[in-house]
Amino acid sequence: MKTALTIAGTDPSGGAGIQADIKTMTANGVFATCAVTALVAQNTTGVKSIVECTPDFLAEELDCVFTDIFPDAVKTGMVSSIPLIRVIAAKLKEYGAKNLVVDPVMVATSGDRLITEDAVSALKELLLPLATVLTPNIPEAEILSGMTIRSAADMEAAARAISEQYGCAVLCKGGHQINDADDLLWRCGSGKWFHGKRINNPNTHGTGCTLSSAIASNLAKGFDLDTAVERAKAYISGALGAMLDLGRGSGPMNHMFDLKSIYCTEKAD
Repeated sequence: MKTALTIAGTDPSGGAGIQADIKTMTANGVFATCAVTALVAQNTTGVKSIVECTPDFLAEELDCVFTDIFPDAVKTGMVSSIPLIRVIAAKLKEYGAKNLVVDPVMVATSGDRLITEDAVSALKELLLPLATVLTPNIPEAEILSGMTIRSAADMEAAARAISEQYGCAVLCKGGHQINDADDLLWRCGSGKWFHGKRINNPNTHGTGCTLSSAIASNLAKGFDLDTAVERAKAYISGALGAMLDLGRGSGPMNHMFDLKSIYCTEKAD
């Protein structure tokens, strides 16, 4: 069985962070392992507080995974400080990690900031150049490119600039009133649009975590990047389309919308 590692923060409400990553990886047919970067007290209404893991403990978590169940792909999510970014970059290099999907998590769906200002520079310098693909949303792509994005042409310009600067593929995610859920994959000097239909579901907690984890899962299974993105978009559309409605804020998706096992069947009335 193929394996994937998520390096990210937690979400007690289960819709984002490592909890969403593990659900997504499982639903996409790979064995999920994880390394926690921070304990995040959050739910669908917002982030209450964050307690970071120590760099030494994070290093031990990563050693435990890489020396025992080596991942076929790695996804990074919330990494909120310079010492943690340094540890992750060093360990990824030490173990020769492959198929690295970097979700440059900076702001939660609720609008709460999840990374310090000075850590953004470390993220750019140390982690982004190691990536196979980055998956920024529009606000994150604006930060990484230094550009204002108001149109599809702006997305192309920003994705090109980010890709050239960090030497990796960039999946610039649509939405944020730019287009109808169309994403742009830019690599090797050219772009490819992945078109999607916007699903009228206000519950979008954890969509970024879910998409990046689905891409990592499909890379782990040996799909090329274009196919991995296409399959990941189809999966997240299904999870959104299931119209799960939980929580008092922007609720989670149904990550397990397509499970058919008898062990997942609800008890009969």
